[in-house]
Amino acid sequence: MKSIRISDSEWQVMAVVWDHPPVATAEVVDKLSRQTGWHSRTIRTLLDRLARKGALKITREGKRYLYDPLVSLEDCVRSDCRSFVDRVFGGEPASLLLHLVKETKLSPQDIRELKKLLSEKEK
Repeated sequence: MKSIRISDSEWQVMAVVWDHPPVATAEVVDKLSRQTGWHSRTIRTLLDRLARKGALKITREGKRYLYDPLVSLEDCVRSDCRSFVDRVFGGEPASLLLHLVKETKLSPQDIRELKKLLSEKEK
């Protein structure tokens, strides 16, 4: 998969598209304008930008446009995580994991699951 960098605002647009593809422009505008207060022109600009980046496919159906994701949520999460680990933790995912374990309140179930995962990694 080619890596597509998306901004925080674009993440919000993609979340709407990933939720129920294909989705019409009007649906995206309606949902995001209520959630964010953004003007419809801003939302349309973000949709166009995502299409130019190759994250969305646009299909014309009569007078309306439908948007389908060309990238999966999982691929975008993977790409952003990799970028974050590279920038903040010098490319060392273990440093990120150690930081999260130290700074996060973990339930007994979380701790059991982490121990299980770590023991599987040792094998």
